[in-house]
Amino acid sequence: MSATASPKVASKTPAAPPAASAEWTPPPGRLGNLTTVQETALAKFREELRAEGAFVKERHDDATLLRFLRARKFDVPKSKEMFLACEKWRKEFGVDELVKSFKFTELAEVDKYYPQFYHNMDKLGRPIYIERLNNLDVKALYVCTTQERLLQQLVVEYESFLTTRLPACAAAIGHPVETSLTILDLGGVSLSNFIRVRDYIAAATTIGQNYYPECMGAFYIINAPWAFTAVWAAIKPWLDEVTVKKVHILGGPSAYKPELLKQIDKEVLPKEFGGGCECVGGCSMSDVGPWNPAGGKASAISEKEKTVLEQPAQGQVLSA
Repeated sequence: MSATASPKVASKTPAAPPAASAEWTPPPGRLGNLTTVQETALAKFREELRAEGAFVKERHDDATLLRFLRARKFDVPKSKEMFLACEKWRKEFGVDELVKSFKFTELAEVDKYYPQFYHNMDKLGRPIYIERLNNLDVKALYVCTTQERLLQQLVVEYESFLTTRLPACAAAIGHPVETSLTILDLGGVSLSNFIRVRDYIAAATTIGQNYYPECMGAFYIINAPWAFTAVWAAIKPWLDEVTVKKVHILGGPSAYKPELLKQIDKEVLPKEFGGGCECVGGCSMSDVGPWNPAGGKASAISEKEKTVLEQPAQGQVLSA
């Protein structure tokens, strides 16, 4: 699950990741931390894809191939099956053309009913992705957009995540970044509203899990209502075992704020989640982060900075 306005997706392979900082060690199964067996599997996987004409140099670097290998526990035949299914889906879905031409012109209207956005990065350098279901109005949502367009936007955002957001976060933190931290806010959502978007969420989950594997680093479900047991029972079968282990289900503010602040600096966490960030125009529309330092309209500024900016100066009023 992933969406919001983004900078134009890069048309070429991003530059190599920066040299890792001295304090950072690649997690197991990543470049720089592969066992001999894993290195052999990677080489075999790469050569088999080349032999079948399925290898695209511009998209299929070793980090990408390793995502599919990790998703299938370095079983090369299973990884290749998953990879080839993904390539088939990309052609059928028209991913390359969407990246070039898709415009989600209804973003501001959709944001009123189903905010889905990236906002800064956590302490590990991972882009933070947030979905809020508390204002979900399914009827109004499907007046201004369709499930098909929501899924197209989702895919364009996944592509931007890989080609734009991750490289920018890696450059900012000083070591490769391959995953995101997701916050799903269920505050105030009704079970009936969830059921109405169940098909979209199921389709979005399938796309993320099957075609963009190993992109989730941590998933925090917050403000989970009493009825969430039923919701989780509906979602859980769509997820694999590895994904389920990354999910943290938390209750209200007293439960989730301390946990989020362990992972996210207070100044970049939106105020509504216990942080101190108040982007001009709202955090959900700012798209602020290393990939877009000034944000869509303006980056977050402190109350003190606002006061200074709003003071008259030589007969003029300055604005952020």
